[in-house]
Amino acid sequence: MADHGRLDREQRPLAQVFSGLSNDEQAILDGADRFAREALYPLAQRMDNEEWWPTEAFPLIGRTGYFGITAPERFGGSGMDLMASGLVLQAFSRWNHALGLSWVAHENLCLHNILRNANAEQQARYVPGLCSGERIGALGLTEPGAGSDALGSMRTTAVREGDHYLLNGTKLYITNGPVADVLLVYAKTDKERGAKGISAFLVEKDFPGFRVAQKLIKMGFRGSQTAELVFDNCRVPVANRVGEENEGVKVVMSGLDLERAMISPICLGIAERALQLSIDFARQRKQFGRPIADFQMIRAKLADLYTWVESMRLFTYQTLRAANTVEADGGGRGEIHKITAAGVLYVAETMNRVLDQAVQIHGGNGYIWESEVNRLYRSIKLLEIGAGTSEVRKIIISEELLRE
Repeated sequence: MADHGRLDREQRPLAQVFSGLSNDEQAILDGADRFAREALYPLAQRMDNEEWWPTEAFPLIGRTGYFGITAPERFGGSGMDLMASGLVLQAFSRWNHALGLSWVAHENLCLHNILRNANAEQQARYVPGLCSGERIGALGLTEPGAGSDALGSMRTTAVREGDHYLLNGTKLYITNGPVADVLLVYAKTDKERGAKGISAFLVEKDFPGFRVAQKLIKMGFRGSQTAELVFDNCRVPVANRVGEENEGVKVVMSGLDLERAMISPICLGIAERALQLSIDFARQRKQFGRPIADFQMIRAKLADLYTWVESMRLFTYQTLRAANTVEADGGGRGEIHKITAAGVLYVAETMNRVLDQAVQIHGGNGYIWESEVNRLYRSIKLLEIGAGTSEVRKIIISEELLRE
């Protein structure tokens, strides 16, 4: 990973001196913050205005060393852990949360899942290109009728014919779908077995029978490309099946826990930026001949924002450190299942409060579509829905508590 240098203490966003990070971890966060501020932030406004995808962004991120954080160096990665990956995501999300979302779909949902579950040949074939940013990755799980019940209601099927599988079905709300080169796709190989009859496949965009049905226009994260995907007798080589047939549920459940752990840094980065914008605006905006920062009501709001953001930081880092210990088949149950659900539940809902009050501080300026705080505000809902809704997260937490 390229070293962009550590920011002086005064330059660190919100002076994160007491963050609980080690010196090395703080250096990772500071370096990623500087890179994102210089290279990704200038893209954010156009991405939101036009739902524009900057084709140069992923190769630049790859050249700078911010892909493959958890990948071995022999593949072009950095050989670090999920905590480091989360810190990069936190920094990226401060300055361009749409690219942060696309980054994590590529880095965690696709690349890291391949590292954890694919065989050596598959890793050698796909990981180097994903680390360099020359190939874009995505995950294909959600379907039109299978969201919270992604496994039980899955209709996409895969039928083996000789040395290929024929995939048929539709995937919906797929982040990076319109631009992805490689997708980790789940399909039922034994419909009679329900969720225990699912297999995972690596699908390339040029495979016969695969197409992007439509690019979806969203309320928030607008520059992050989202699509409906169609598999119409899509021919996928048997060599591209990840793991054994009908054992894809292990890949899904382990990946979902890590996905939830990696949503929290997006929320934290966005909330940090909203707090800083609110502080700056309160200092600059004058009413009744005085900066609004002089008024106790605004000061009380800023104090609330700071307290909420710091609580988000603690839970985010706790969850990331817990996720670092999860083995390949260790997700979907137990303590990690509970803490990742609780972490993202709390952090996403607290981010909602942060952005609500940040817009309130900005007043009419915050209600204008083009303002940065408005762009951040429109990101709230996805993070309360993605990787299992807040309601599903509560079900997971309560079930694990009662099981204990």
